[in-house]
Amino acid sequence: MKFTTEHEALRRTTRQFVETELNPYIPESEAKGRFPIHDVFKKMADLGLLGICKPEENGGLGLDYSYNLVVAEELGRAACGGVPLAIGVQTDMATPALARFGSKELRDEFLTPAIKGEYVASIAVSEVHAGSDVAAVKTTAKKDGDDYVINGSKMWITNSLQADFFCLLANTSDDKPHSNKSMIIVPAKTAGISFSEPLNKLGMRSTTTAEVYFDNVRVPQRNLVGAEGMGFMMQMLQFQEERMWAAANAIGGLENVIKQTIAYTKERTTFGQPLINNQYVHFRFAELMTEVEALKALTYRACDLHIAGENVTEMASMAKLKAGRLTREVADSCLQYWGGNGFMWDNPASQLYRDGRLGSIGGGADEIMLGIICKLMDILPKKQKG
Repeated sequence: MKFTTEHEALRRTTRQFVETELNPYIPESEAKGRFPIHDVFKKMADLGLLGICKPEENGGLGLDYSYNLVVAEELGRAACGGVPLAIGVQTDMATPALARFGSKELRDEFLTPAIKGEYVASIAVSEVHAGSDVAAVKTTAKKDGDDYVINGSKMWITNSLQADFFCLLANTSDDKPHSNKSMIIVPAKTAGISFSEPLNKLGMRSTTTAEVYFDNVRVPQRNLVGAEGMGFMMQMLQFQEERMWAAANAIGGLENVIKQTIAYTKERTTFGQPLINNQYVHFRFAELMTEVEALKALTYRACDLHIAGENVTEMASMAKLKAGRLTREVADSCLQYWGGNGFMWDNPASQLYRDGRLGSIGGGADEIMLGIICKLMDILPKKQKG
């Protein structure tokens, strides 16, 4: 991938935003368990950062996905994972299907204010029994007159307690699991929606995450995204961009923590010399940065193919798998070199250790990525195909 002067300008804008508008306030947000999401999103919208790939008619920039990838990478340089995650939910998880398949009326009502930073979006797919197994969701949306009546619950929903609307996946028929699902936009203040207390998470502490309950929630059928029964397919398409975003977002964070750890090991003296002088230590940094560059190449290649209109399910799954596992490796290795300081809550390596662990779970666990890759490589045993 070749980055243009426009890409680099966008990179500088995003990096400056992270340094001035996010990082100074992250300790407070981590302690509170939330950040001022509407205020932050409005500032991002003023810079054009919430609609990079979205239609110009809805206030987006109409650029290709490579520009979005640059922003995702720079957001990874934030001092925590939770704030970038909340942003990624807005731009790459809850709105791509709406932008691509939603009616003009639906886009005008929900996508345009999301791009302007006036609405916070949330993606409501996972359930207690159906995380990576999207086909197993049980929430239903049954027709009643001109409305859908929704019943069920969604678990681990990022942005939920601050959201203005949900992009909900629900069963709209009794057909087969891959063809009975639809996407529906559900305003968060609709009667019948309630929430659990904020979930007490290992990491991503600055985002609000909760279980969401739908009890006879009534929304107009015009809130359907695309065609009825196409929800599973649309979610699979959204996963392509979500997984590329996750891989790109990991890159910035990995580079940051490695560089911060290198700086620390240059200053930390053990047995009469800087810690970094030990060959094992500086060789390990070389190995880790090589792995980060490999992740970059894989992610950028997936993006190039995506822009060219190819199906990048396999490549995006590989990138996400690599990003999740490499994040765990980098966080663990760097934390070790900080010694006792690495065991402290506010250490950058321990922050990555906590926040980055979600990378191998959210958006499809590592094992799901491996299954997808094996299927597309056509190497599954015959009885497991289908």
